[in-house]
Amino acid sequence: MKVYTVGGAVRDELLGLAVKDRDYVVVGATPEEMERRGFRPVGKDFPVFLHPDTHEEYALARTERKTARGYKGFQVHAAPDVTLEQDLARRDLTINAIARDEAGTLIDPHGGAADLKAGVLRHVSAAFVEDPVRILRVARFAARFPEFRIADETVKLMRAMVARGEADALVPERVWQEIAKGLAEPEPSRMFSVLNECGALERVLPEWMRLNETRALAALGIAAERRLALVERFAALFAGADPDAVESACARLKCPGDCRDLALLASRFSTPIEDAERLEAAGLVELLERCDALRRPERFAALLEAVDCDAMAVGRERHYLVAQRVVRALKAAQGVDAGRLAAENPDGIAQAIHAARVAAVEQALSAR
Repeated sequence: MKVYTVGGAVRDELLGLAVKDRDYVVVGATPEEMERRGFRPVGKDFPVFLHPDTHEEYALARTERKTARGYKGFQVHAAPDVTLEQDLARRDLTINAIARDEAGTLIDPHGGAADLKAGVLRHVSAAFVEDPVRILRVARFAARFPEFRIADETVKLMRAMVARGEADALVPERVWQEIAKGLAEPEPSRMFSVLNECGALERVLPEWMRLNETRALAALGIAAERRLALVERFAALFAGADPDAVESACARLKCPGDCRDLALLASRFSTPIEDAERLEAAGLVELLERCDALRRPERFAALLEAVDCDAMAVGRERHYLVAQRVVRALKAAQGVDAGRLAAENPDGIAQAIHAARVAAVEQALSAR
């Protein structure tokens, strides 16, 4: 039984980056032997085990044979006779197909170290075309390493896969998983550009064609520069877009509720928020209530961040003044004692609270 460090940990070490997670491949072992050594099985589709002490993942070396379309159409073979080289050959990119043995020696049959040095994202073999998820992964790695170029032959394979309909077999959950990871990368806009250039974006997210691509990617780029969270980056992408297209996109991707809700708010209220400089107290309170800002102030703050990214993307440099005005109005409205007003006006609670909020905001604005 031999153990090798593989994939991202080796890649990031060679790049001089901090290693967050380590994955291992085990050659020459059976599942029964792993369990006798105290490893806990966790893999559903192939044998993966957690180390009894470190809880790191150890996978038995395996090969894969294509049996049907889509990313699940594989027959996995994991056995003691599968070699490390066979396991590395099934991986997506050469930079992810490097291993290191326990003595520290690199095993790099596909030239991954050279591609790292040259800054190239290159597929390992012709088997790349068998898994459409690899299209998404290449785009994600392009967002992680924006200084890397994608090899021409890899782009050609990606386009061929899309043309053959392989991207159509991707399920929403898998698409969202990769897009969410890509959104968190240093240059997430590049992920969308890569997917668009190879034709995959129109297949996995046709609503993209209804967006203003230049505006959306610029807003996303600003969100990334500010190191905003996933929900804010996703919302910045859709700020100012057609709400129907955003709702359709969120449903298609089956994205989490917090991402969907903020993206829809950004699409519906980016223009009213950006026009808030012209709103009087009553209009500001109505805007705050429609955005549910008084009950969800943290989400509203995230909405302002996303809308600000969009405003900067289209050159609205005075938006920060608008945001200050809206925040001042929110603080004033929050100061209203809703409980007292409810007790004093049992037959007109909503109207009394609304009127008090308008009066508080009016006073706050006139004090400037």
